[in-house]
Amino acid sequence: MAFLSDTLARVKPSPTVAMTGKVAELRAQGRDVIGLSAGEPDFDTPENIKAAAKAAIDAGRTKYTAVDGIAELKSAICAKFDRENGLSYTPSQVSVSSGGKQVLFNALMATLNAGDEVIIPTPYWVSYPDMVLIGGGTPVFVQGQADQGYKINAQALEAAITPQTKWFLFNSPSNPSGAAYSPSELKALTDVLMRHPDVWVMTDDMYEHLTFDGFEFTTPAQIEPGLYERTLTVNGVSKAYAMTGWRIGYAAGPEPLIAAMRKVQSQSTSNPCSISQWAAVEALSGPQDYIATSCAAFKRRRDLVVAQLNACPGITCPTPEGAFYVYPSIKECIGKTSAGGTTITDDAAFANALLEEGDVAVVFGAAFGLSPNFRISYATSDDALLEACARIKRFCEGLR
Repeated sequence: MAFLSDTLARVKPSPTVAMTGKVAELRAQGRDVIGLSAGEPDFDTPENIKAAAKAAIDAGRTKYTAVDGIAELKSAICAKFDRENGLSYTPSQVSVSSGGKQVLFNALMATLNAGDEVIIPTPYWVSYPDMVLIGGGTPVFVQGQADQGYKINAQALEAAITPQTKWFLFNSPSNPSGAAYSPSELKALTDVLMRHPDVWVMTDDMYEHLTFDGFEFTTPAQIEPGLYERTLTVNGVSKAYAMTGWRIGYAAGPEPLIAAMRKVQSQSTSNPCSISQWAAVEALSGPQDYIATSCAAFKRRRDLVVAQLNACPGITCPTPEGAFYVYPSIKECIGKTSAGGTTITDDAAFANALLEEGDVAVVFGAAFGLSPNFRISYATSDDALLEACARIKRFCEGLR
């Protein structure tokens, strides 16, 4: 009898986590590695949010809470959805978890049965397919093309839907590409979903506030009210408020689904950190000026990185609408040999050679389901980005 679960054999370790660990290992050896693999803002959490956490500690708010969030945070989340998205929810329709990843995981665990299909646009965040597989479902990929801004269209979505489709898992702005769907592009997708009443919608809106050039963010249930009763709208405080380590994600949706997610969480982690919950109340309810400040910095960095990468031989880098990633193509680099003697057979070989020879860590495109590409997180200092891009350019100039 096998000791490890058969389910685990279907799942891969997170490539982004693995690369972050590799960077730490090389730095411990004294290597001057620039890490562009981690998806977290380099800014500190705003002072008012930290003060709220300290106040919660001083007030003794350090005990267990309700399994899926304190009433004050659920009320703040309802107010946020009403204020920013035009969506009306009650606290009984809200779930709070230890990060957005757990929200998604809970929903999939609570709903998937063997044979159920989940449609996932590619390129995708690395954890989506594996969470579906852990839940016993089958990921179905719809490929976004570079000439379409890495977005899928209505025809491709329609073609992917089968009688086994349970969820459409949608992320905009996207990790890894930064692509964001305009209201008209999103309306075309929701029109398809309205023709398929058995398909539910799970939206990952984690990068909602990180959009540029006047882009108007919208979410599916906002665009199409007819989807409200079968949409789980997922968000969190990690990216917008530089709170990745605080681990607070949340979602709103139909009460029966939220109750099922609560049951899953009650038998795994139970409640999210009490201190982090009070910090999140302040994040959502307090001053919001931090968002505009950080957005301006990210836009500057985006423009810097796009320009620098497009000056590298063999690299083509589109300009994304949001998030803090770029997803350049290295199609013209495939088949060449690096100065250190590595044949660039695919994007994994490119990323490994760049790390070993150029001391820059990126994540290879196959991890996100679309090759030959790589992902850069530009959530780091301008100086580090300039030096990293200079190293990437030298590496590409050495390809023969």
